[in-house]
Amino acid sequence: MARQSISFTKPNDEWLKAQVDNKEYSSKSELVNDLIRQARKQQVQIDWVRAKLEKAENNGFTTAGKEEILAESKSLLNG
Repeated sequence: MARQSISFTKPNDEWLKAQVDNKEYSSKSELVNDLIRQARKQQVQIDWVRAKLEKAENNGFTTAGKEEILAESKSLLNG
């Protein structure tokens, strides 16, 4: 695993320390890695929505019903 040296603002550092102190995470590194994983997952979801919107703008709106759209959305969110 690559090692990095990063600096945090005081409020962010205090929040990180509190999460570790509360036993939510065993270290700041574990917490930062989890936050990055969450951000990456969120970006996948944002990219999916953006692609759907671009497709709709370029090809007209979907003929899928709301139940089909909802099922596809839930499937993506659940991984």
